[in-house]
Amino acid sequence: MDYQIREIKESEYPVLSDFLYEAIFIPEGMVKPPRSVVERPELQVYLADFGKADDWCQVAEVKGKIVGAVWARIMNDYGHIDDETPSLAMSLYEEYRHLGIGTALMEAMLQLLKEKGYKQTSLSVQKANYAVGMYQKLGFEIIGENEEEYIMVCKLR
Repeated sequence: MDYQIREIKESEYPVLSDFLYEAIFIPEGMVKPPRSVVERPELQVYLADFGKADDWCQVAEVKGKIVGAVWARIMNDYGHIDDETPSLAMSLYEEYRHLGIGTALMEAMLQLLKEKGYKQTSLSVQKANYAVGMYQKLGFEIIGENEEEYIMVCKLR
């Protein structure tokens, strides 16, 4: 699959709402929540006023269409570690998963954060999500967990 990874343009910020919805892990046999779920305050932390100093986003584009995004910001989200560590959110449209695009997106983001001087980045992921393995291959380590999720950190060396 021919794709390109690039920084998001300000005019494209609204697409992050779609990718936030796509990032919601739905276990097999469960019904997807309504699209309006992204309006909840605990999810709006990923989107509200995106574009501030510590907000970064890389997108994957196929034939002129954005098919995936990974974005980072310092926020008090599920994967929050401290006020110097950006938390990540990432997703791709379903038909573009399992093609290596997510790995390329995350590698681009990790490189960008490293270049910007961050020491580490974190995320929260459902234990049943297949992406856990990808994150581990990219250097993320589990530093905490609850019944459903892992908190993972990647040191940016």
